[in-house]
Amino acid sequence: MSTTYKSIGSSYNKKQGKVAFAAPSNIALVKYWGKRPVQLPENASLSFTLNVCRTETAIAYKKRAVSGNDFSITFLFEGAPKPSFVPKIHTFFERIAPYCLFLKDFEFIIDSKNTFPHSSGIASSASGMSALAMCLVEIECELGGLLSAVERKEKASFLARLGSGSACRSIEGPVTIWGKHQIINKSSNEFAVPFEGELHPIFRNYQDTVLLIDKGEKQVSSTVGHNLMYGHPFAKARFEQANANLEKLNAVLQNGDMDQFIEIVESEALTLHAMMMTSLPYFILMKSNTLEVINAIWNYRKASEIPVCFTLDAGANVHVLYPERHKKEVMEFINEELAEKCQNKQYICDNLGFGAKKL
Repeated sequence: MSTTYKSIGSSYNKKQGKVAFAAPSNIALVKYWGKRPVQLPENASLSFTLNVCRTETAIAYKKRAVSGNDFSITFLFEGAPKPSFVPKIHTFFERIAPYCLFLKDFEFIIDSKNTFPHSSGIASSASGMSALAMCLVEIECELGGLLSAVERKEKASFLARLGSGSACRSIEGPVTIWGKHQIINKSSNEFAVPFEGELHPIFRNYQDTVLLIDKGEKQVSSTVGHNLMYGHPFAKARFEQANANLEKLNAVLQNGDMDQFIEIVESEALTLHAMMMTSLPYFILMKSNTLEVINAIWNYRKASEIPVCFTLDAGANVHVLYPERHKKEVMEFINEELAEKCQNKQYICDNLGFGAKKL
């Protein structure tokens, strides 16, 4: 294990303090579906870091008179006590304790809020865990830990991954890669790394309008879905396909080939859901309106010749992706044809962001 993940012990520079970070969600273009212990991906993935959909987390910490055998965690969501969230944070602390040796020496009051509605159907685990990880690394440094700026982000990504796999991709932006890949310098299964190529101008400030097709709880969680890749008849081929697509997309993000971008991104989205539909037990997370939106996007793209495409998360929602220069026309299309297919006509306008920020 890298020395980056070692932590300070019982001697601290401060007895109390407060830190706060905002961290965004992200949307994978090359998907990872299937992992091995602990929170390691079976294939590399590539994502756009978002900007608007983010979690803001503040942690107040205070030295305990006597170090405890367990963690002292109080969790507030949007300012109100939320004890139902504590078990998840407790499990996360247990997992990261070997790399954050100060956790049982302090009391923590965690106050978190999202810029998007909690029940919107947008997963908050990536933004939430990455914001929490950034706060903990900042606390470690305030207590006397010596980490460079690069090491801070690397460790935060490492810790975030242990809370939610995709969270490791939210520390930096606008494009990040998680998972060991032969063509990606310094790539790792343990943390995400920023895209090192020169991003083609067409992808700068790329737009992502998230259509909230269904805001209900998924009937199959992502954790369960990942586990169903064990013994999946198409798993090996899928992992190979994803790594091949990442190599192609790595080139496309630099050369600006929109036709190939669309082909890779949409294929990846549909393959993700195909793996769900062919697992045992099989399941479908798309809804009828998901399919209607996909077909509407295909028809609009053909008629308008505007390079708009879609990707899907592990649910029913549709991310509509398009260059900023086409925002006016695409938003008219969304309002006229797609909004009515969203639950309560709700959607979120987002764009590429640059990762976690100290507040």
